[in-house]
Amino acid sequence: MAGRKPLPTKLKMLKGTAQKCRVNPNEPELAPALPEPPDFLGETAREEWLRKAPVLARMGVLTEGDDAALAAYCQAFERFVEAERKIRQSGLLIKTTGGNVIQNPLVGVANRAMEIMHKFLTEFGLTPSSRTRVAANPAGKENAEWAGFGKA
Repeated sequence: MAGRKPLPTKLKMLKGTAQKCRVNPNEPELAPALPEPPDFLGETAREEWLRKAPVLARMGVLTEGDDAALAAYCQAFERFVEAERKIRQSGLLIKTTGGNVIQNPLVGVANRAMEIMHKFLTEFGLTPSSRTRVAANPAGKENAEWAGFGKA
C-alpha cells in the first residue's frame, strides 16, 4: 500500500490525534508482557534481549505480540556486533586475490544490520526522535489526577 503506515489507536490516543472517524473499532488489543527470549537467539542476541525487554516493558510498549519484532531486532544487533568485531580484525579495506584494494564486505553486513536495528528501534520508540512522538504511561502507573474516578 502507498502512503504512510497507519498508527495504532493507542498511539493516536497518546499523541492526542485520535478521531472517532479514523479509529478502527475492531483493532486487536494485546496485553502488556515481558516475554522470555526465544531459544534460537545466539548469545549476543539473548544478552540484548535481556537488556532491551525490561526497558520496553517499563515504557509500556512491549506486548505479548511483540516477541518476533524484538527477536528480529536482537538478531540484527548480534549480526552488527559480529561484523564489527571481524572488521576490527581484518580492517575496513582488504586486498582481493588480484591485488586490488576494496571495502571489506563485512562493512555492508554491518551497515545493513544497523539499518534493520534502526527500523525496529524506531518502531519501539527507542530513538530520540521517535520518543518525542509518544507520551506513554509506564506499565502499572495510572494518571494520579484521574485515579479512582468513576469507581464506586
